[in-house]
Amino acid sequence: MKTNKILMGLALVASGFSFQANAFDSHPVLDLETAQKIAAGCQAEALKKGWKMSVTVVDAGANPIYFQRMDGAYIASGEIASLKAENSAKMQMPTSALEDFSFGKDKKGGPAPGLALIPGFVTLAGGLPIKTSQDFLGAVGVSGGMPNEDEACAQAGLDAVKSLLK
Repeated sequence: MKTNKILMGLALVASGFSFQANAFDSHPVLDLETAQKIAAGCQAEALKKGWKMSVTVVDAGANPIYFQRMDGAYIASGEIASLKAENSAKMQMPTSALEDFSFGKDKKGGPAPGLALIPGFVTLAGGLPIKTSQDFLGAVGVSGGMPNEDEACAQAGLDAVKSLLK
């Protein structure tokens, strides 16, 4: 009987340690090298299509990791790319989805039209989340062309690191 109680006590203590260990599990983090590869993928697509883009990559907390503005890109495109990346990271969804929430797919009004009125909130395509199969890592924001071009460029950046995001 005493042996059973001792074993039960040890089992409870051991399970407590395993729960505490979960609090310190590590998660993948988006590093500078990967952010630069994403931006390089965007730049390659932009050069191929004749676009002049700005690209911002942020981490899961929407903190900037990398920024580049191609020669000839509009000055304002840098700020817009950063806002797209930040908004995509903070919402963990493409900014095109925010556009649909604000304006609807048919552009006649969406379920949350007030999103477009929030200061600093960008509801234009061009911001995409960066994810592995299990973890959210950050986002990329692109600006300089039409919103569909910005999103295609951002997607090219993600495609460039697809093998790293498994």
